[in-house]
Amino acid sequence: MDEVFVGTIVASTLRVSVPLILCALAGVLCERSGVIDLGLEGKMLMTAFATAAVGVVSGSLGLALLAALVVGVALSMLHGYACVSHTGDQVVLGMAITMTAAGLSVVLGIAWFAQGGQTPPVPEAVRLSRWFIGAGDVVAQIPLVGTALSLAFFGHNLMVYGTLALVAFVWWLLYRTRFGLRLRAAGENPTMVDAAGVSVKLLRYQALALNGVLSALAGAYLVIAQNPSFIPNMTAGRGYMALAALIFGKWHPVGALWACLLFGFLDAVSIRMQGAELPLIGAVPVQFIQALPYILTVVLLAGFIGKSVAPAALGRPYVKER
Repeated sequence: MDEVFVGTIVASTLRVSVPLILCALAGVLCERSGVIDLGLEGKMLMTAFATAAVGVVSGSLGLALLAALVVGVALSMLHGYACVSHTGDQVVLGMAITMTAAGLSVVLGIAWFAQGGQTPPVPEAVRLSRWFIGAGDVVAQIPLVGTALSLAFFGHNLMVYGTLALVAFVWWLLYRTRFGLRLRAAGENPTMVDAAGVSVKLLRYQALALNGVLSALAGAYLVIAQNPSFIPNMTAGRGYMALAALIFGKWHPVGALWACLLFGFLDAVSIRMQGAELPLIGAVPVQFIQALPYILTVVLLAGFIGKSVAPAALGRPYVKER
């Protein structure tokens, strides 16, 4: 198989998978603590809008990222206030965040920029630059595999490499620290955690804060690394795909990573296959190719949601016994 084709597919898979991985990690942390998060789509959408709006006005990457983080954490704290402090329905609140974000981002976009809900393109200073280009040129000199390796793993932006590092960090946080042990216990047996003198609510708020940060990074990535402007509903169901990935990955960071890479691979292949003709089939309909990642989402949810064992206390508000 052609080296350039293989390298390009791997590179596209990594770039496309970044927002899915970040959202899946956000969901893993939140749901491991016992809080269902169906608002991943809305958080990602709203933080993408915040990034684009502030980036256009300020021309600063730092301020754009700060705006995304503030919005992401604020939405997660709203989630916690309604569902952790006041035992609201977690599924309903998550869907409410998503639907509100879908409408509010368009309304604010029309009011502020008068472009049908879109924002103007962010300045080049707000966009992420490519890293390790020189190292990629050196690796490309390796016989047989150099070109594929260079195209696949070098020349990405910082968030691609940072996201892969975050997978390792979240794994370490959950499985190698006292905080992670308590967080997982809060999702399995909150009564036991409370009996040990640890606040279940505080643990869940901390998980939601981390959830907001990761969701914000996912939304910001869509603007500063992929599309240079906000477009209504630009998340295109990625939040739900991330939710499917974390279920398929059994609420484990590494398992969720592989599921997200599978989704990203299908997305990358769908882009390459548009307009292609297959033997005995002919031209593949563009609509079918574009639907492949979403079809897989439905298949995985239908086939694995009953086989994957969720945290025992997932979705159950904890009320301290008096």
